[in-house]
Amino acid sequence: MLILQINTKIMAIDLKFLDYLEDFLTENRKERFLEVLANRTNHFTIAMEDVYQLHNTSAVMRSCEVFGIQELNVVEQKFGKRIDTEIAMGAQKWVDINRFDSMQNCIDNVRAKGYQIIATTPHNDSCMLHEFDITKPSAIFFGTEKQGLSQEVIEQADGFLKIPMVGFTESLNISVSAAIIIQDITSRLRQSNINWKLNDEEILKKRLTWTKNSIKDIKRIEERYYASL
Repeated sequence: MLILQINTKIMAIDLKFLDYLEDFLTENRKERFLEVLANRTNHFTIAMEDVYQLHNTSAVMRSCEVFGIQELNVVEQKFGKRIDTEIAMGAQKWVDINRFDSMQNCIDNVRAKGYQIIATTPHNDSCMLHEFDITKPSAIFFGTEKQGLSQEVIEQADGFLKIPMVGFTESLNISVSAAIIIQDITSRLRQSNINWKLNDEEILKKRLTWTKNSIKDIKRIEERYYASL
């Protein structure tokens, strides 16, 4: 009961602050936020393992943003922070990026949130994309450009997924694979009866974050607001 009361109080404060900040936005901007958030989901999340090429991480981030997946998990164990903001085209403002220094930390984190681990791999045991069960909250893992997913992920995966291909080539570029999979599963999700949308608290948090990201000199405005309380 105490936790519920605290959360309710926090939400009330956030709403008041949000009302204040939204005065700095146009009506079109505020309506656009609500429209986009109505199509956002945390039913699926995406994880990338130590991708070396800058543009691949950024391109996957853009696919998450375009097709409505709110969280992207990036493991930066070997190559460090490699998100190219130019290629991401501002997507980093609208997608939540969770960074991990090891694959195990990433796996443990998404499991704790209730996701099953799905490894993308062209191996024979993999489920075809059109047969993939979208009802379960899933973390879709993508591997490196050359080696694919590490054995660490393969051994802990709850399932395997692959894109049907009929040509001589056995694999696609990681950013292309991610775009195809994300578009397919999110499209099917929206046509289903699954409760895939963000809840009220998640929407409020995103509205607040996106509003803050849209206002220049936000630190000064925040200081002025809290000084007036």
